[in-house]
Amino acid sequence: MTHAIQDWREERSQHLANARTVLVKVGSAVVSGSHGLDGEVLGNLARQFALLRNGGDASRRVILVSSGAVSAGRAVLAERNMPSDAVGLAQRQAVAAVGQGRLILAWDEACGRHGMTTAQVLLTRDDLRARSRFLHVRNTFAELLDRGILPVVNENDTVSVEELRFGDNDCLASLLVNLCNADLFVNMTSASGVLAADPGTSPGAPVMECIEDVGALDIAGLCGSKTLSGTGGMHSKLMAARRAAQIGVPTLILPGREPDVLSTVLAGAAEGGKLPGTWVRPAAHAIPRRKFWMAYQTDPAGVVSVDEGAANALLHKGGSLLPGGVRQVEGNFQQGALVRIVHEGGNLGVGLSNYTAAQLRRIMGLKRHQVAAILGDAQYPEVVHRDNMLLDAAI
Repeated sequence: MTHAIQDWREERSQHLANARTVLVKVGSAVVSGSHGLDGEVLGNLARQFALLRNGGDASRRVILVSSGAVSAGRAVLAERNMPSDAVGLAQRQAVAAVGQGRLILAWDEACGRHGMTTAQVLLTRDDLRARSRFLHVRNTFAELLDRGILPVVNENDTVSVEELRFGDNDCLASLLVNLCNADLFVNMTSASGVLAADPGTSPGAPVMECIEDVGALDIAGLCGSKTLSGTGGMHSKLMAARRAAQIGVPTLILPGREPDVLSTVLAGAAEGGKLPGTWVRPAAHAIPRRKFWMAYQTDPAGVVSVDEGAANALLHKGGSLLPGGVRQVEGNFQQGALVRIVHEGGNLGVGLSNYTAAQLRRIMGLKRHQVAAILGDAQYPEVVHRDNMLLDAAI
């Protein structure tokens, strides 16, 4: 049965029943209250993780990405009558450093009551950008999971610099879906699911049970403002779901503060009835994981604008980007840098440039023999080769 005709409820039941590696991301607004971390919520979630991991024949490996360090840090500082502002990057890093220890301690205690050992894993985007470090991180996760240890992951805020930040833990979680070969991505939020319209303008909008094609959504128009305690909001959760969908992994967006919601969904999967949250279907044709890593391991260093002919060749003919199709270059990137490819202001995708920005400005719009006359014969025929390009990237 193909993706096009398979009922999404049947698909959901199959994925929930068969998933063996589950990545769960828990947002700040889920684990935090007005006075810092919410121990009751953490305890309920830990119990659900234990049931998920120890389900007999259906036991699963679980990776947890948890926000909440900044909220925990603010609460600690407020208790001691110390400034708890976290507006700029340095302030957020300082407050996160205070809260990070509290966060992992809270998870360790909550999980320990159910016989689970936790391991703290702090990452920066640089850890996933360098291929050798990416492989080391992947091996560490594999060893932890093989030993039955629950990795508790967060961004290493204290050493992250602006250009190498994930931006939010939704982004980090979506990249770990690839790194850990997860079968299912569960994103637990303070909302009841993905609403069918912007809650700021349509407060009565219903929750969408299923998103058939997350890539076709007008995400910016659908989402309202960010949550007060987090940095992402529903926009970043849907962008994360888009990335996961591209490698064939479905996303389940759940109301994380609802008691036993994950257990309820997993228990009811076989019945196929109406369940909480929103199911985001995976893409019918998954992209290679190498392309996924290439596209999302860092932010684009520049922008390459192309003409109509080049856009058509990329979108409909499976072509590479040639110098003749380039019309404008923005940025000062180096050879091998990731660049954004656009046409008339619309994003087409991203790819690795065979030329520096300075070289590309000299040869844009030219044919191959003209390029050779300027740069010499030993040059690449393509600006971005098809194999090093991902169209419709969730950037």
